[in-house]
Amino acid sequence: MASGSYRNGGPKLSAKLDRQHSAMYSTPKASAKSRPPATPAAASGLRRSGAGSPASIPAGNKVPGRVRVAVRLRPRNAEELVADADFADCVELQPELKRLKLRKNNWDSETYEFDEVLTEFASQKRVYEVVAKPVVESVLEGYNGTVMAYGQTGTGKTFTLGMLGEEDSAARGIMVRAMEDILADISADTDSVSVSYLQLYMETVQDLLVPGNDNIAIVEDPKTGDVSLPGATIVEIRDQRSFVELLRLGEAHRFAANTKLNTESSRSHAILMVHVKRSVKGRHDAEPGLPTENGNASRLVSSLRPPIVRKSKLVVVDLAGSERIDKSGSEGHTLEEAKSINLSLSALGKCINALAENSPHVPFRDSKLTRLLRDSFGGTARTSLVVTIGPSPRHRGETASTIMFGQRAMKVENMVKLKEEFDYKSLCRRLDIEIDKLIAANERQQKDFEDQVERIRAEAESRIAEAERNYMNSLENERLKYQKDYMESIKTLEKKWRINQQTSSNDKTTVEHDQCLEKTCNIEGSTASKSEEIAGVRQLLQNEKLLQEATEGEVNDLKSQVLHWKNLEAAASAEIIKLRKMLDNEANQRQKLEEEITILKGQLVQLSVEANETRSHLDRGGSGKILTGLDSLVSQARNSQIRESGNVPKASIAKLFEQVGLQKILSLLESEDADIRVHAVKVVANLAAEEANQEKIVEAGGLTSLLMLLRSSEDETVHRVAAGAIANLAMNETNQELIMDQGGISLLSMTAADAEDPQTLRMVAGAVANLCGNDKLQTRLRAEGGIKALLGMVRCGHPDVLAQVARGVANFAKCESRASTQGNKVGKSLLIEDGALPWIVKNANNEAAPIRRHIELALCHLAQHEVNAKDMISEGALWELVRISRDCSREDIRTLARRILTSSATFQSELRRLRIEY
Repeated sequence: MASGSYRNGGPKLSAKLDRQHSAMYSTPKASAKSRPPATPAAASGLRRSGAGSPASIPAGNKVPGRVRVAVRLRPRNAEELVADADFADCVELQPELKRLKLRKNNWDSETYEFDEVLTEFASQKRVYEVVAKPVVESVLEGYNGTVMAYGQTGTGKTFTLGMLGEEDSAARGIMVRAMEDILADISADTDSVSVSYLQLYMETVQDLLVPGNDNIAIVEDPKTGDVSLPGATIVEIRDQRSFVELLRLGEAHRFAANTKLNTESSRSHAILMVHVKRSVKGRHDAEPGLPTENGNASRLVSSLRPPIVRKSKLVVVDLAGSERIDKSGSEGHTLEEAKSINLSLSALGKCINALAENSPHVPFRDSKLTRLLRDSFGGTARTSLVVTIGPSPRHRGETASTIMFGQRAMKVENMVKLKEEFDYKSLCRRLDIEIDKLIAANERQQKDFEDQVERIRAEAESRIAEAERNYMNSLENERLKYQKDYMESIKTLEKKWRINQQTSSNDKTTVEHDQCLEKTCNIEGSTASKSEEIAGVRQLLQNEKLLQEATEGEVNDLKSQVLHWKNLEAAASAEIIKLRKMLDNEANQRQKLEEEITILKGQLVQLSVEANETRSHLDRGGSGKILTGLDSLVSQARNSQIRESGNVPKASIAKLFEQVGLQKILSLLESEDADIRVHAVKVVANLAAEEANQEKIVEAGGLTSLLMLLRSSEDETVHRVAAGAIANLAMNETNQELIMDQGGISLLSMTAADAEDPQTLRMVAGAVANLCGNDKLQTRLRAEGGIKALLGMVRCGHPDVLAQVARGVANFAKCESRASTQGNKVGKSLLIEDGALPWIVKNANNEAAPIRRHIELALCHLAQHEVNAKDMISEGALWELVRISRDCSREDIRTLARRILTSSATFQSELRRLRIEY
């Protein structure tokens, strides 16, 4: 078996810890919390590092906490019982006084004090309660914590920390018991626990959960000094069984070897990292109130209040045992492992010495182990150290070294810090839900209001129509009635008049036949009769006048009714106007709601951008300033005032990409709001400038969205920025083929034809120029009008646009020349066929260096093939080649032009004809 092999199965105790002694570790003892400290110093140390009340300490404050050290004595194993039968143990424990005596000989000894002294009979439960439980309780309250075991090989470090206890539950180690307490205390709904299991082997950090991940980098935050391992596997833990399975898997991958001191000696430092994230409830009730309206907190204020979370980390370190080469018998690869272990432990000792002596320089960077434990010694974590020793006098030197290590560690002071921060991701999710609810409620209210207005309008129109019908019917009936009465009155008068006429005629005839004498006598009687007739006529006229007056009264009544109906019509019109005003008010209210929704969207992005700044304020005790910023944010949202873009601090695009997410950014490209669409395409363009983001953007459909914007949008700014983003994506060969497959060159050509802005044309020309550099796309690019579109953009005359056109022509000519050299293309250049040569010759000596350099390179590539020589001579390109060979500032292009002129028979013939010496 090789000296450095993988351990099979779960962690096992060394052969020197024989099974007959394992029962000694299961003897129950009283908890260390019930024991009074022996000395004031020890009591002070316990008070500082024990589980206090961190919740009463404001976030960002630091509290001193000394490293607590306990010493544990391993019982004699079978080998020591035989070999040391005639010798007394070199260690004498006084657990009541928390002291340890190390004998030099039978009459001389040295005494040391520790925070706790654990005899060989101490149970695993007692060891956990004394060493690790105070640290675990602090971790649950929001502080970082470290539990570490240090000692000689074979003294029980792995037994103390990593024992799984599957056969005997009383033998469970600190790792298993700590996770049991953590899972019992957290809430599965609001809290989370995740672990990483690593080993430091031969100065290389390796992942025990994923063995292929064998060279993990250690990253330090330059501002806070926090150490992290971003490449390590992190597994979320839901129950104890899954955690034990992870430990068993990790131990199976850990390096171990057989030495004289231990049959299964750990050859690496094992590091278990437990990340705990807990939500803090009830904190907002105790904080000062935010702006209120009529004594009640606004619902918007409640929705903008971010929840507080506490993030803490428990690190359990099982150090590899220190050993002497002559005692362990290491050789070959095992010897190299031992050297690496001793070097890392020596570096750890140097750091502890420097911290104990308050040295201005602590050499944390001497070893990866000390870099990983930077927060545990002299940092912000609560740290407990258990040093394990053996009783054998043969290893007195190693025992003394271990004890001195623990003594020096007790002098190290850590500044324990509670870590709280706002959970902005949860707040963003909650605000998204609130926005969706507001939008849905607004849509429902708008629909109900429109239905109600429509119903009222229909009812009013029905009532008006009915009133008009009734009025017209009544008016017609009255007219017919009075007309009929009038005609009957006329007929009656005519009849009476005829009767009177007949009567008068008869009287006249009778008088004529009478005697003249009788006429004279009856004159008075006739006069009386006529007077009666006149009186009757007068009576008829009086009746007619009364009838006329009655008719006029009826007409007046009808007019009053008409006026009444007109008043009803005016009232109905007023009601319609009122309803229209209500519609206008509702539209204004809807507009205000949409503006508020826009504000909330802006606040979402702003909150995500300021997350890192908020965390740094929390670390520096800046909670008051953050609360002020939150008040301002709420006030702005309440007043519906949209922030001007110049007043909003801009966060880096990388942070925005990490916090908001690519899918949300791409979804904003389809927003109906033009401003949001413009900002979104600018963000995508900036992201596309980074090569690491290009593949993610294309996979998420970003390229398709950008091409769709070119097709559908009429905004010049959108065209410019979208073309710039496509130009960035077109730097990748795979993306170039996708752009061509999705009709990108046609869209770019149409954009170039419609654009007038030089910057838009520069972006489009840059995208086409990138596509021109792909050998596989030459024919398709020319067939879809790419070359003509590129040449068409020279109408702008702007130097930046001309530089991009020149670059595209040079790329196309270079790829075309390469294809002709390899035999993949025959015939005249496609650039010459599309009429590019006159423009190339015209700008070959352009004042702008970028344009001139690309054009000179394009001319040289075109001139490399005889099939293009005649066209180049006819267009005057030969003179430019001669000039380039003599005056070009770049030596490589000058040399290429000379070689072409020398090797081309056509050019040589023309030069001789013109009597030009070259």
